[in-house]
Amino acid sequence: MSTIAVTDASFEDDVLKADKPVLVDFWADWCGPCKMIGPALEEISEELADKVTIAKMDIMANSETPMQFGVKSIPYLVLFRNGEKVADKLGAAPKSALRGWIEGAL
Repeated sequence: MSTIAVTDASFEDDVLKADKPVLVDFWADWCGPCKMIGPALEEISEELADKVTIAKMDIMANSETPMQFGVKSIPYLVLFRNGEKVADKLGAAPKSALRGWIEGAL
């Protein structure tokens, strides 16, 4: 399963009411580090598809949810489980570090 796009309108159903953990990548098209980790997150979403859903939210097209979660810098990754924020990570990192952080937070 590849990453999914979520919006302010779909966030509750796609993330908070999901039946498995969801990692949300808050990003923007103009963000270089966001573009750097994008391919790694796509690969991780395939590798860990049975454990976690990886979602991407464009903060320029969706302002309510990022504001609600205090997104001040990007890329900002937030892991949600059972509708609750359980872990977060700010900034870009290599694929191995991202995957290790995700697996550790699960």
